[in-house]
Amino acid sequence: MMMHPPEKPWILRPAEAPVQPVLVSIPHAGTWVPEGVRARFASETIGQLPMTDWHLDQLYDFLPAWGVTSLVATYSRFVADCNRPPDGEALYPGRFETGFVPTETFDGEPIWSIPPDPAWIAAQQQAVWLPYHDRLHALIHEWRLRFGRVCLIDAHSVSSAPNRITPRLEADIYLGDRDGLSASLGMRELFKNAFEAEGFRVSINHPYKGGYITHHYACPPEVMAVQIEMAERVYLHEDRPHDRDDRRWQQAQDRLIRVFAHLLSELGRT
Repeated sequence: MMMHPPEKPWILRPAEAPVQPVLVSIPHAGTWVPEGVRARFASETIGQLPMTDWHLDQLYDFLPAWGVTSLVATYSRFVADCNRPPDGEALYPGRFETGFVPTETFDGEPIWSIPPDPAWIAAQQQAVWLPYHDRLHALIHEWRLRFGRVCLIDAHSVSSAPNRITPRLEADIYLGDRDGLSASLGMRELFKNAFEAEGFRVSINHPYKGGYITHHYACPPEVMAVQIEMAERVYLHEDRPHDRDDRRWQQAQDRLIRVFAHLLSELGRT
C-alpha cells in the first residue's frame, strides 16, 4: 500500500517509444487513504482495501516501452471511484453496484462505521475524481487531434470468488464494450482473438459491460473504448492478493505483452 500522500490523484506514464494511438486507464489500482478516512472504516478487513486491483499497474508497466501512455489512479476507490459517475447514475440498472463513494463491498460488507456526509463526498469529487478525469479527457483530446482516432482501454482485475453480482467467475478475461456501443465489432473481435491466441478464456459483455470510463468517453469511430477485466488468479493468489506471486505474475505479464504486441500490430494497419 502507498505509505505517503501522492503528489496527485493520478500518475502519468508517458510513452517511451514512438507513440501509439492507444491510451490505458487504470482507475482501481490506487491504495492511498488519508488517515482520517481510514479511521472511519467499519473493520480491519476494510482497512486491507478489498476491491483494489492489486499490482495491476505493475502488471502493465511494460506499456511505455511499447509506445502506449497510461494513467493510473493513486487514491483508493473507497475514497473516490474514478470509474463511477459522480451523480450516482446506475451503470447496470436493477443490479447491485458500488457507487462513487461505495458504502458496501461486492460481498455486502459495510465499508464505513461513520458514513461519509454529502459535503465530504463533494470534496472528493473535486480533489480526486475531477483531476483524474480532466487529465484523461485531455489525453483523449490530444490523441484525437494527433492521430484522428484513439483506442481507450480501461484495465481492471477481478476476484473469481462469487459475490452479490456474479457466481464464481470461470473465464480469465472479461471484455466490455457496452454491448457494442463503445467499440466496433471489429475492435471487439481483435481484442478477443488476441487474448484467445494466448490461451485466455474470454467472455464478452458478461457479466461486465464496462464502467463509467468506457461508457462516457467512447465516441466511435474516433474513440473506441474497451474494458478489460482480468481474473486475479491469472497473475496472483487470490487468497493473499497483497503478496505478489513473482512467478505467476511474470508468466501473466509475458502473455499480456504478446497480447499487446498483436493488438498494436493490427491497430497500426487500420
